[in-house]
Amino acid sequence: MAAAEVARQGEGCRTVPLSGHVGFDSLPDQLVNKSVNHGFCFNILCVGETGLGKSTLMDTLFNTKFEGDPASHSQPGVQLKSSTYDLQESNVNLKLTIVSTVGFGDQINKEDSYKPIVEFIDAQFEAYLQEELKIRRVLHNYHDTRIHACLYFIAPTGHSLKSLDLVTMKKLDSKVNIIPIIAKSDAISKSELTKFKIKITSELVSNGVQIYQFPTDDESVAEINGTMNAHLPFAVIGSTEELKIGNKMMKARQYPWGTVQVENEAHCDFVKLREMLIRVNMEDLREQTHTRHYELYRRCKLEEMGFKDTDPDSKPFSLQETYEAKRNEFLGELQKKEEAMRQMFVQRVKEKEAELKEAEKELHEKFDRLKKLHQDEKKKLEDKKKSLDDEVNAFKQRKTAAELLQSQAQQAGGSQTLKRDKERKN
Repeated sequence: MAAAEVARQGEGCRTVPLSGHVGFDSLPDQLVNKSVNHGFCFNILCVGETGLGKSTLMDTLFNTKFEGDPASHSQPGVQLKSSTYDLQESNVNLKLTIVSTVGFGDQINKEDSYKPIVEFIDAQFEAYLQEELKIRRVLHNYHDTRIHACLYFIAPTGHSLKSLDLVTMKKLDSKVNIIPIIAKSDAISKSELTKFKIKITSELVSNGVQIYQFPTDDESVAEINGTMNAHLPFAVIGSTEELKIGNKMMKARQYPWGTVQVENEAHCDFVKLREMLIRVNMEDLREQTHTRHYELYRRCKLEEMGFKDTDPDSKPFSLQETYEAKRNEFLGELQKKEEAMRQMFVQRVKEKEAELKEAEKELHEKFDRLKKLHQDEKKKLEDKKKSLDDEVNAFKQRKTAAELLQSQAQQAGGSQTLKRDKERKN
């Protein structure tokens, strides 16, 4: 009811003239000053195969040398490496984050090469969403790591897009602002480059890949953006080496057949890329990331959690009611899981008790068998001992009888000898 009342009040808003200067015309200046004091952040994702000059182009774009350790390309999969730098130009501070895809396209099986990139982008959205959903939020000091622009580096083959490029861009186009660029464009001729651009654009359209279009709704940039949209994809060359050309030192690449000037629009589209990416549309890229890509992720996530703008009866959405419903649903599911776990625990205990009883029974049976066996062995030993004792006693009796007989025989022999002796004497 309150929302409907506010809407009705808004419809009846009137325009009234001012009789003098008030001062709210300084709001744009206040906003600019506040933004300058707070600083800006910009996050670039560089996607492309190894050796296409991604790091060199970043150094060239921002007119500096981003220090970093050389990436190892012996990884089994794609690794995303994020580096953040603080840059200052005049009185404007920029926190720049460059994310590179180490090992992209190096694998024999490239089927899942896009997955780590998609997961990384979603992880940045999720981190921002979690911060947004906190009761005590600090979004004004939060380091926003959401990717604002994806520079997709295309190898200068001069033929057509690789299937890896088409699949990856198709998976990314709903999550990030894709700006396709032809890397190392001095590797092919002007005529080949023109045909290659047309071929790339045709393949992107036929495969339904949505690349970032420079906005034309703002009159101040509509003309230049409309012109630059026709030049996509940009054919670029990067170089941090400065050579003296005429009376000026310019960034260029020296070849045996001549010199390619990075900032010469007749040689490549580097100036166009820098103009569109940094000097004209950087804020639009940040805005598109928040209002389009992040909002899509946020909406899908909240719908997964059960939040909707309207209920089944098309009544206004109530956060409290949805929260209570989800809470009750969660508690119900939790109770079901607890009951299932309790039943499973009871069943496991019963099964264990049955196993223990069976084991106890087997032990008792084994004990009884061993006890009976012991008794039988004991009885056999006792019977054998008795038999041996009887044999010993019989042997002793026979020995005694033999000794008695022997003694008697000796006595009889002795008496006969004495008798014979007496007879001889007589």
